[in-house]
Amino acid sequence: MTNNLDALLTALYVKIDDEIGGTRWLGRPPQLTDSELVTLAVAQALLGFASESRWLRFVDSRLGAMFPYVPRQLGWNKLLRAALPLVKKAIRLLAVDTDFWFDNHWIVDSTPVECGRSRPTVKRSDMAGWAGYGYCASHSRFFWGLRLLLVCTPTGMPVLWALANPKTDEREVLSAMLDREPHLAADQPGLLVIADKGFVSKEFEADLAFRGAELLRPSFKREKKRKGESLLKSVRQLIESVNDTLKGQLDLEQHGGRTFEGVAVRVAQRILAMAAAIWHNHKTRQPVIRSLIAYDH
Repeated sequence: MTNNLDALLTALYVKIDDEIGGTRWLGRPPQLTDSELVTLAVAQALLGFASESRWLRFVDSRLGAMFPYVPRQLGWNKLLRAALPLVKKAIRLLAVDTDFWFDNHWIVDSTPVECGRSRPTVKRSDMAGWAGYGYCASHSRFFWGLRLLLVCTPTGMPVLWALANPKTDEREVLSAMLDREPHLAADQPGLLVIADKGFVSKEFEADLAFRGAELLRPSFKREKKRKGESLLKSVRQLIESVNDTLKGQLDLEQHGGRTFEGVAVRVAQRILAMAAAIWHNHKTRQPVIRSLIAYDH
């Protein structure tokens, strides 16, 4: 098996169509199936097309043999926004289909998802009430938008993710995610959750212990060195590289969403693209599991 873009798209289409393809009803079949829609969404993210009009022109001229029908921009936008549950399901499907799903080490971190810069944009945005102001330490500036909280394995395979207001406590978001799917932590004996100092809390650690998980985080100056803390530096590089994959290669910061559904599905689209690349690299036994080089051109 090869690891070029055509091979990934073909394998992804077959996998999704076999597992979660749309139910066939009497009457006229859809011109663009769910499996084709998800496959095109992954291709758009991997090829770096932030502009939907440019992307649809590219599909028409270069991928027409694989996808004979592609809607116009308005139709594509509407279909993509409605496909959020399907994209979420596809992320989990690919994650479960790898050995990484059984890894009992989880890495947790959050990254800003900016949704607007000017004050007029903030005032007229449909995101008001959901997005808010937060601080981005890596850029040393404030931003208006959301925070993406991502739980992944050391290889970068997504386990859980959520978008939340930047002012919402990250510990509350993670606890809510685990409450929603309690079996995920329960099914991983000896689970180790690796996080930064933003997750410091005795109550939060007690909550994780109740779920059968242990928290590994940096210690403060007044604290004793915590067990396993010497390993944190290399692990932190992993989560930073995952964020760099989403932002630097999959253009997370140029998502272009303007509504609740639009931002959510475009973030999910990029997480799915990363999961698809990891899944395909794993199946084709590539030496670098999270490499997107073979799929970005």
